[in-house]
Amino acid sequence: MSDIFNIGLLQNTLRTTTPVVLAALGIMMTDHVGIMNIGMDGMMLCGAFFAVLGSCFLGSWGMGLLTALAVGLVLGLFFGVLVIKFKSDEFIIGVALNIFAGGLTVFLLRTIFGVAGAFSGSQELPIYGLPRLNWPWLDSIPLIGPLLGGNTLLVYASWALVALCYLFIYKTPMGFWMRAAGEHPESLRAAGISPEKMKYLASLLCGLFSGLAGAHLSLGYLTMFTENMSASRGFIAVACCIFGRSNPPKIFLAALLFGFIDALGLRLQSVGISSNLTSMAPYVVTVVMMVWVVRRAEHKKQKLALLRG
Repeated sequence: MSDIFNIGLLQNTLRTTTPVVLAALGIMMTDHVGIMNIGMDGMMLCGAFFAVLGSCFLGSWGMGLLTALAVGLVLGLFFGVLVIKFKSDEFIIGVALNIFAGGLTVFLLRTIFGVAGAFSGSQELPIYGLPRLNWPWLDSIPLIGPLLGGNTLLVYASWALVALCYLFIYKTPMGFWMRAAGEHPESLRAAGISPEKMKYLASLLCGLFSGLAGAHLSLGYLTMFTENMSASRGFIAVACCIFGRSNPPKIFLAALLFGFIDALGLRLQSVGISSNLTSMAPYVVTVVMMVWVVRRAEHKKQKLALLRG
C-alpha cells in the first residue's frame, strides 16, 4: 500500500487537478452570465496543440504559452459571436467546437509535424516545457516541501487564480455586473450597462482559461501533444462547475477530488489493475457528482413546495 498511498500520489493529484481547475474557472465565467460552454474540451485541445506549436517554432515555453492564450482568445470570441450576436444554441455550438477542434488538431499534427498520434519533439523542433519551480527554503520543510515544491508555473498560477476569480466575481463591480447579466439582464441594462458586453467579456475570459488549461496539458503535465489529449476533461470541468455552484473555492475542491481519483487510477495500474478500469474511475465519479446535484436540486424543490403549501 505504501507504493500507492505516498507523497507521489499527492504530487500527481495537484498536477492532474490543474487543467480541470483552469477549465472550470473559464466555464464559471460564462455560467455567471447565463451561458454554459460545453465546448471547453475542444478549446483545451486547441490550446494544447498551439502551445506545442508556439514552443517549437518560436523557441521558448513563454511563446508557447502566449500562443495558447491567443488561440483561446480567438475561440472565446468565436463562441461569443455565435452565441451572443447570432443567438445560436450554446450547446450545439459547444458540440460543434469540440468536433472541429478534434479534426483540426489531427489535421495540423499530420500536416505540420508529419506524424500521427503523438508528437514529442525532434532534434530540429524540440518542445520547450514549462519550468519547474523550486525554493530551497520550502524543500527543507518535511512533507510540505516535497508536496508543494517542484511543480510547474501553471500549478501555482491555478491556486492564485482561484483566489483572484473569487475576488473578481464577488468583490468587484465588474463581477457584480457579470452576475447581473446572467440573473437580471434587464435590470443591468436599465442601469446603463450592456449585458451583451459582460457576456463577451465572460466568453473571452473563458477562452483565456482554456488556453492555460491546454498549455498545462502539453507543456506542463506532459511535454508532448497527443490526439484527443484533453480526454473529456472539459466535460469534467463542467461537472465541477455545476457541483461547485460556480464558486471558485468549491470548484477547486471538486476538481481536487477528480485529480485524486485520476492520480490514484494511474498508481493502481502499477499493481496490475487494468488500465481500462482505472481510467474509467474519474468519469464514474463525475456521473455520481451530477446525480447528487440533480437529487439535491429536486429535494430543494420539494421542500420549497411543502413550505409554500
